[in-house]
Amino acid sequence: MTEPDAPSPWSRDAVAAPPNVSHETFGAAHEAETGEWEDTPLAAASKQAAALRHASAPPLPRPGQGCRVFAVANQKGGVGKTTTTVNVAAAMSMQGLSVLVVDLDPQGNASTALGVAHPAGTASSYQLLLGELPLEQVVVPSKSHPRLSVVPATIDLAGAEIELVSLPAREHRLAQEIGHKCGQYDYVFVDCPPSLGLLTVNALVAAREVLIPIQCEYYALEGLAQLLGNIELIRSGLNPALTVSTVLLTMYDRRTRLADDVSVEVREHFGDVVLESVIPRNVKVAEAPGYGQSVLDYDPGSQGAQSYFEASREIALRAQTEER
Repeated sequence: MTEPDAPSPWSRDAVAAPPNVSHETFGAAHEAETGEWEDTPLAAASKQAAALRHASAPPLPRPGQGCRVFAVANQKGGVGKTTTTVNVAAAMSMQGLSVLVVDLDPQGNASTALGVAHPAGTASSYQLLLGELPLEQVVVPSKSHPRLSVVPATIDLAGAEIELVSLPAREHRLAQEIGHKCGQYDYVFVDCPPSLGLLTVNALVAAREVLIPIQCEYYALEGLAQLLGNIELIRSGLNPALTVSTVLLTMYDRRTRLADDVSVEVREHFGDVVLESVIPRNVKVAEAPGYGQSVLDYDPGSQGAQSYFEASREIALRAQTEER
């Protein structure tokens, strides 16, 4: 009997779904978002050129004013907050900077995406906030990037807000720990949960800058007024140095007029803090966390990897320009 032909290594049947994702769901997303262009010779050449550019890019400058601490925040879920945290951090570490990611989301998605195991009981941001362990005892070095470290989150963090209420200096717990060790890093990115509770308040008090990812979809600005209002309250009472320095447009679909309309509206509202770099809706970005990788490791030539690489450079180089 003749054996059936094996599927092409690039076909839907040959691409494994990430853990906990059904093959049908994964395949549908793959077909819907990859697009025909991804399989053309031009796309292959573009990917190769992008990968080479990543490898040969000059190192990014270190911040002139010491460590830059970002809270990556947006109370609206599904906007690419964790994805942005992971990929900007990975891109910067690939370009010579020392980076720390602090995962404050009880779901621990940033930890997963960076390949860090975080079962309940793991030394994590939970113990850090409660003062049970110092920063150096909860930091986990990345296996993929020698200059990238992670403070993982566990499900234990889900009850931390209740426990923090009765503790002294409850809003300053993270700031106290990061402040003692900040000199070891060039950049610190705190991945906030999609809420405005004490975990997010701790991130905003610890940070000097806020990075807000906004998806190019309907209701993109929904809830931002409340976030900006809370940032203003924290600036006036707890952290006068806090500023919204960076807005990043994510999930941009160039095929739709809506994406352009949202881009225009966001740029009119926020002005120059909006990065020129835009993150496209890209299947590789969605696939990468399921394999415990940033998109720059999973597929360095993809449009998503290129875009996050450029965004990381823009964040670092903008700061250098402002310091002059």
